[in-house]
Amino acid sequence: MEINLKMGALLIFCSLICALLGTFARWFPIKGLDGGFIKDYGLLIKAHIDYVLMAMLNFLIYVVAKAGDITFPVEACWLIAIGGFTNPTVFTIAMLKPDFWQFMWAKIYTAATFALSTIGFAWAGWVMLNV
Repeated sequence: MEINLKMGALLIFCSLICALLGTFARWFPIKGLDGGFIKDYGLLIKAHIDYVLMAMLNFLIYVVAKAGDITFPVEACWLIAIGGFTNPTVFTIAMLKPDFWQFMWAKIYTAATFALSTIGFAWAGWVMLNV
Protein backbone atom coordinates (compact mmCIF):
# COMPACT_ATOMS: atom_id res chain seq x y z
CA MET A 1 0.00 0.00 0.00
CA GLU A 2 3.00 2.28 0.45
CA ILE A 3 3.43 2.16 -3.32
CA ASN A 4 0.07 3.91 -3.70
CA LEU A 5 1.18 6.75 -1.45
CA LYS A 6 4.43 7.16 -3.38
CA MET A 7 2.72 6.86 -6.75
CA GLY A 8 0.14 9.44 -5.70
CA ALA A 9 2.96 11.88 -4.95
CA LEU A 10 4.68 11.14 -8.27
CA LEU A 11 1.42 11.68 -10.14
CA ILE A 12 0.94 15.06 -8.45
CA PHE A 13 4.40 16.08 -9.71
CA CYS A 14 3.46 14.93 -13.22
CA SER A 15 0.28 16.99 -13.01
CA LEU A 16 2.26 20.04 -11.93
CA ILE A 17 4.63 19.63 -14.87
CA CYS A 18 1.63 19.51 -17.23
CA ALA A 19 0.18 22.62 -15.56
CA LEU A 20 3.44 24.51 -15.94
CA LEU A 21 3.81 23.46 -19.56
CA GLY A 22 0.24 24.51 -20.26
CA THR A 23 0.73 27.86 -18.57
CA PHE A 24 3.92 28.63 -20.45
CA ALA A 25 2.41 27.42 -23.71
CA ARG A 26 -0.58 29.79 -23.47
CA TRP A 27 0.30 32.76 -21.27
CA PHE A 28 4.05 33.11 -21.71
CA PRO A 29 4.65 31.93 -25.25
CA ILE A 30 8.04 30.35 -25.70
CA LYS A 31 9.07 29.68 -29.27
CA GLY A 32 9.01 25.96 -29.95
CA LEU A 33 6.84 25.03 -26.96
CA ASP A 34 3.26 25.64 -28.14
CA GLY A 35 2.83 24.02 -31.53
CA GLY A 36 6.41 22.76 -31.42
CA PHE A 37 6.92 20.53 -28.41
CA ILE A 38 3.24 20.57 -27.43
CA LYS A 39 1.34 19.39 -30.47
CA ASP A 40 -2.14 19.25 -28.91
CA TYR A 41 -2.98 21.60 -26.04
CA GLY A 42 -6.32 19.85 -25.37
CA LEU A 43 -4.54 16.55 -24.73
CA LEU A 44 -2.15 18.34 -22.37
CA ILE A 45 -5.17 19.44 -20.32
CA LYS A 46 -6.58 15.89 -20.39
CA ALA A 47 -3.23 14.50 -19.21
CA HIS A 48 -3.11 17.07 -16.41
CA ILE A 49 -6.61 16.15 -15.21
CA ASP A 50 -5.97 12.42 -15.50
CA TYR A 51 -2.74 12.69 -13.49
CA VAL A 52 -4.68 14.48 -10.72
CA LEU A 53 -7.51 11.92 -10.77
CA MET A 54 -5.13 8.97 -10.66
CA ALA A 55 -3.17 10.60 -7.83
CA MET A 56 -6.37 11.02 -5.84
CA LEU A 57 -7.35 7.40 -6.44
CA ASN A 58 -3.93 6.15 -5.33
CA PHE A 59 -4.13 8.33 -2.21
CA LEU A 60 -7.67 7.06 -1.60
CA ILE A 61 -6.57 3.41 -1.62
CA TYR A 62 -3.79 4.24 0.84
CA VAL A 63 -6.11 6.21 3.16
CA VAL A 64 -8.89 3.59 3.08
CA ALA A 65 -6.36 0.89 3.91
CA LYS A 66 -4.96 2.84 6.86
CA ALA A 67 -8.28 4.17 8.21
CA GLY A 68 -10.18 0.92 7.77
CA ASP A 69 -7.31 -1.35 8.80
CA ILE A 70 -7.69 -3.16 5.49
CA THR A 71 -4.85 -5.08 3.92
CA PHE A 72 -5.03 -5.01 0.16
CA PRO A 73 -3.10 -7.62 -1.81
CA VAL A 74 0.28 -6.25 -2.85
CA GLU A 75 -0.45 -7.22 -6.45
CA ALA A 76 -3.65 -5.13 -6.49
CA CYS A 77 -1.77 -2.14 -5.11
CA TRP A 78 0.90 -2.47 -7.79
CA LEU A 79 -1.72 -2.82 -10.54
CA ILE A 80 -3.38 0.38 -9.30
CA ALA A 81 -0.04 2.19 -9.13
CA ILE A 82 1.19 1.06 -12.55
CA GLY A 83 -2.19 1.57 -14.20
CA GLY A 84 -2.54 4.92 -12.46
CA PHE A 85 0.72 6.09 -14.01
CA THR A 86 0.43 4.57 -17.46
CA ASN A 87 -3.19 5.66 -18.02
CA PRO A 88 -2.46 9.42 -18.14
CA THR A 89 0.67 8.81 -20.19
CA VAL A 90 -1.62 7.84 -23.06
CA PHE A 91 -2.65 11.51 -23.26
CA THR A 92 0.93 12.67 -22.72
CA ILE A 93 2.28 10.58 -25.58
CA ALA A 94 -0.62 11.60 -27.85
CA MET A 95 0.02 15.27 -27.00
CA LEU A 96 3.58 14.90 -28.29
CA LYS A 97 2.80 12.57 -31.18
CA PRO A 98 -0.46 13.47 -32.99
CA ASP A 99 -0.54 10.26 -35.06
CA PHE A 100 -0.30 8.16 -31.87
CA TRP A 101 -3.77 6.63 -32.28
CA GLN A 102 -2.95 5.27 -35.75
CA PHE A 103 -0.42 2.72 -34.51
CA MET A 104 -1.31 -0.77 -33.29
CA TRP A 105 1.20 -0.52 -30.43
CA ALA A 106 -0.64 2.58 -29.20
CA LYS A 107 -3.96 0.75 -29.18
CA ILE A 108 -2.42 -2.19 -27.32
CA TYR A 109 -0.71 0.15 -24.84
CA THR A 110 -3.96 2.03 -24.23
CA ALA A 111 -5.90 -1.20 -23.69
CA ALA A 112 -3.19 -2.55 -21.38
CA THR A 113 -3.17 0.57 -19.20
CA PHE A 114 -6.94 0.44 -18.92
CA ALA A 115 -6.85 -3.28 -18.08
CA LEU A 116 -4.17 -2.85 -15.41
CA SER A 117 -5.98 -0.08 -13.56
CA THR A 118 -9.39 -1.74 -13.94
CA ILE A 119 -8.19 -5.07 -12.56
CA GLY A 120 -6.39 -3.35 -9.68
CA PHE A 121 -9.35 -1.17 -8.68
CA ALA A 122 -11.85 -4.03 -9.07
CA TRP A 123 -9.64 -6.25 -6.90
CA ALA A 124 -9.35 -3.55 -4.22
CA GLY A 125 -13.10 -2.95 -4.39
CA TRP A 126 -13.76 -6.66 -3.95
CA VAL A 127 -11.51 -6.73 -0.89
CA MET A 128 -13.39 -3.74 0.60
CA LEU A 129 -16.76 -5.40 -0.01
CA ASN A 130 -15.62 -8.55 1.76
CA VAL A 131 -14.20 -6.93 4.90
